[in-house]
Amino acid sequence: MNWKKPFGISLLPFFVGLLFFSASLTPSLIPRGWLLQGVLGGTVAALGYMAGRLVLTLWRQMALPRLRGTAFVIGHLAVGLPVLAILIYSLMNEVPWQNSIRTRMGMEPLESVNMFQMLALAALIFVLLYMIGALVRLLFDRTRHWLYRFMPERTANIAGLLIVGFILLVATRDGIVDRMIGFFDKSYTLAQDLFENAPPPPTDPDIPGSTASLINWGAMGQPGRNFVTTGPGTEAIAAFSGDTAMKPLRVYVGLADAKTPQERADLALAELRRIGGFEREVLIVAMPTGTGWLDPASFDVLEYMHGGNIASVAVQYSYLQSPLALILETDAGLAQARALVSTIHSYWRSLPEDHRPELYMHGLSLGAWASMYGTDLEALLDDPIDGALWVGPPFPSARWNEAMAARNPDTPYIAPDVGEGRLFRFTSHTKPAGGPDGWGSMRLMFLQYSSDPIVFYQPSSLWRPPVWMTEPPAEDVSPYLSFMPVVTQFQLALDMAIALSAPSGHGHSYYARDYIGAWLAVTAPDGWTQADTDRLMARCDNEKQQGCDN
Repeated sequence: MNWKKPFGISLLPFFVGLLFFSASLTPSLIPRGWLLQGVLGGTVAALGYMAGRLVLTLWRQMALPRLRGTAFVIGHLAVGLPVLAILIYSLMNEVPWQNSIRTRMGMEPLESVNMFQMLALAALIFVLLYMIGALVRLLFDRTRHWLYRFMPERTANIAGLLIVGFILLVATRDGIVDRMIGFFDKSYTLAQDLFENAPPPPTDPDIPGSTASLINWGAMGQPGRNFVTTGPGTEAIAAFSGDTAMKPLRVYVGLADAKTPQERADLALAELRRIGGFEREVLIVAMPTGTGWLDPASFDVLEYMHGGNIASVAVQYSYLQSPLALILETDAGLAQARALVSTIHSYWRSLPEDHRPELYMHGLSLGAWASMYGTDLEALLDDPIDGALWVGPPFPSARWNEAMAARNPDTPYIAPDVGEGRLFRFTSHTKPAGGPDGWGSMRLMFLQYSSDPIVFYQPSSLWRPPVWMTEPPAEDVSPYLSFMPVVTQFQLALDMAIALSAPSGHGHSYYARDYIGAWLAVTAPDGWTQADTDRLMARCDNEKQQGCDN
């Protein structure tokens, strides 16, 4: 067996790998430390090497001319020296490139990026991936050479490729992937503190999970229990408004509370009716993130705005983090959203128009995607909801893509206008929501940050720059951000994984005060003034992402 063939390094593909590594040092949407940069750099370097090796193999298979002797040396120098120059230039600029994002996000600038540790980690990742690739190639070589005994060489090569591909598919799907899914599902389920691990139930009969409730406190899970037992109370709201206030109502049904999406939706409706949710001025139907979490900032803002005369209802559909839930449990959130929205809307529309609350949809991240899917606008035409606020919608969201496709061409991709803003509006930390005037019969609002990769990732960035990358950079986006095929795709994929590490008001970390203008425009609270907005912003500034309840 010739071990040198599968395990030997080819120089030209290695230069391609170095070029990919150099490009990975350029900034993307979210700041990276040396650890993540090392992982990213080593991964794309291995991909670059693989791409170069593939091109070189195709060149040889087509029997095209090959450099030899002095021409071989000169050719490698002609390619290698510029690549090394680019590598040195990129390493020298890594600190200012990262600081170009950090300073725009209000973070402390870096003095260094631990270059030697980063390079060592990148080299380790490259070697590990290279060895895996070499072992796969060795398996392929052994398989096809064995098949040469029974069939022509070309047929054996194709058959060997199919056999090895099948082996890898089974090994990853039934081995690695299944074990990872089981590990994550168990880990996040334990984090819910279900049943015997739950704290004592509340005594207030208006809180779900109490002895008077239809919902099992132990099955609700930690995110649900936090949701229904926190938030501003009557006294806090009255002190803020200087007027009488009501106690906000919150309903949450855990994934373990019932077996099917429809049973959980029916339970949510029954509990909402039990505590008088349909007797309030405003009703919010919300979808949580993958783990079941709901951003307290959004609900606190609403409850202060409406003097507590509000009810909110949510149903859990997963225990996994949103990126994992999106990949592994894609249909779970969609099915739950469709069941919850249709169930609540059907009962709501049966009530007299002058004796029912204003009805709004809401969701953050994966919850926004599910909420949009569940909100079938055609089904609502004869009795439409009042509006919706969808925050940080993931890039596959169909309704978000429809709204983006209808944007006025002279407006920025990251903060567009759609028509005259009567149905769809977009707001951000830099783009005002436009206030409660000028809407049509429904008010559909998207809150999104220009540096949020969950929103602005595009699969086509594998081979072409995203639309927003061809426009002038936003205020919190580095002016040095540039496109390179394959590399940009992996930069943005890593950005999605670490999107919550950005400071409040950037990336996927939505800031309490940015909900205020959005909810004001969508729900139009009676008697609300600019002074009220300023006071609520000051209150929310003290709490950052943890809500506005002091």
